[in-house]
Amino acid sequence: MSDPHFFGYGSLVNVASHGYGPTAPAHLPGWRRRWQATDLRPAAFLTAYRAPGDGIEGLVAPVPARDWATLDQRERGYERVAAAGLRHGLAAETEIVVYAIPDSAGVTPVEHPILLSYLDVVVKGYAEQFGEDGVARFMNSTDGWHLGVADDRAAPVYPRAQDVGDAIRGLTDAWLRALDAQRVAFDAHRLAVAQT
Repeated sequence: MSDPHFFGYGSLVNVASHGYGPTAPAHLPGWRRRWQATDLRPAAFLTAYRAPGDGIEGLVAPVPARDWATLDQRERGYERVAAAGLRHGLAAETEIVVYAIPDSAGVTPVEHPILLSYLDVVVKGYAEQFGEDGVARFMNSTDGWHLGVADDRAAPVYPRAQDVGDAIRGLTDAWLRALDAQRVAFDAHRLAVAQT
């Protein structure tokens, strides 16, 4: 029996952010992404949700020997959901899941911001895997930009932050301007404590 796989649609597309592989491109029809503010932490999660007529691209990767513990810890706050309808090049019987924030997560009325260090990691992954057109598809198939973006680049709060380079930072910034996503003030200490 083959190893189960996960479908990554955010930071997991950046293969430098994890040790799972080999990876392969895949497309999940009937879903979109959104930045989700919940009562689980004071920064927004990037999640996927069902949206008939839409679709998102990402990567699939194996979970050797069904050892979900490490990946579940990384994706705490998310639930594993069957990635039904996923288009991929794997054997038809391969078990594939997608991590998504459950409806029971408690959407908060306080709008927690998107961490810029987190977004940079995602943009770098899409640029490396799918080029600038892939970044455009990511941005256009993601909702929730109204939450605002907290600029933590100088002192990253995101635990898997990377030095993505000037080109990726410039690409991210250009898209944020195009989407009219506002930069917002944030309490770095509060976010750092809550992210750990």
